[in-house]
Amino acid sequence: MSRPDGRAADELRPLSFQRDFTEMAEGSVLVSFGNTRVLCTASIDDDVPRWMRNSGKGWVTAEYSMLPGASPERISREAAKGKQSGRTVEIQRLIARSLRAACDMKVLGERQVTVDCDVLQADGGTRTASICGGFVALHDALQRLVIAGELAANPLHSFCSAISVGIVDGTAVLDLPYIEDSTAEVDMNVVMLRSVGANGQPEGEARFVEVQGTAEGMAFSRSQLDTLVGLAEGGLLTISDAQAAVIAEPPAPRPAQR
Repeated sequence: MSRPDGRAADELRPLSFQRDFTEMAEGSVLVSFGNTRVLCTASIDDDVPRWMRNSGKGWVTAEYSMLPGASPERISREAAKGKQSGRTVEIQRLIARSLRAACDMKVLGERQVTVDCDVLQADGGTRTASICGGFVALHDALQRLVIAGELAANPLHSFCSAISVGIVDGTAVLDLPYIEDSTAEVDMNVVMLRSVGANGQPEGEARFVEVQGTAEGMAFSRSQLDTLVGLAEGGLLTISDAQAAVIAEPPAPRPAQR
């Protein structure tokens, strides 16, 4: 099968993390997968939800939204409607759940980090891009606390990355743009962790946080499931290596750093 953008079935779209895309939040990253672009920021609050007070543990939460001009047809602002859609709620819960799985909440202490993921341009894979960029923004926000002496160590014990896979025209493919995602017979999102080694690089066996698979046009077999998971794992190893390359250097100090 020939893909619309000419990629091989197991090839990612061009991927980049533009660090400190904005300068107000403690962590800020513009993540791009092909034409999908998401601004991820991480903001720290020296408090936790009431139900967590005096627990000695922190909390990571997330919010997700799409800007009106993110797609060819204008997307109405949910704030104007006064209600978030079920899709938005589902996605932001997935982002938060994934990032919490990579973080030691005791090391974080009684702080809450909010990771905001705003889709500037949507061409498929916005939720998985949000997780990948959100991880880097979260890392930088926490590392700035370490640099400031407010944390003894970065609470992130693992790299967290995510990618879509699917079956399109009978072929298993990695990292679906919208034109493939909208016609896929099977659509799946996979989130994995890789431990942070002593040298700051990913090490050890990758571990699953989430596998969301849906038969959109046909039921899929166990062997097809295994193929899709293997395809995702290969892509996720590449993504976590790219994350590691970005955070190998500590984030630059901020003039207004706490």
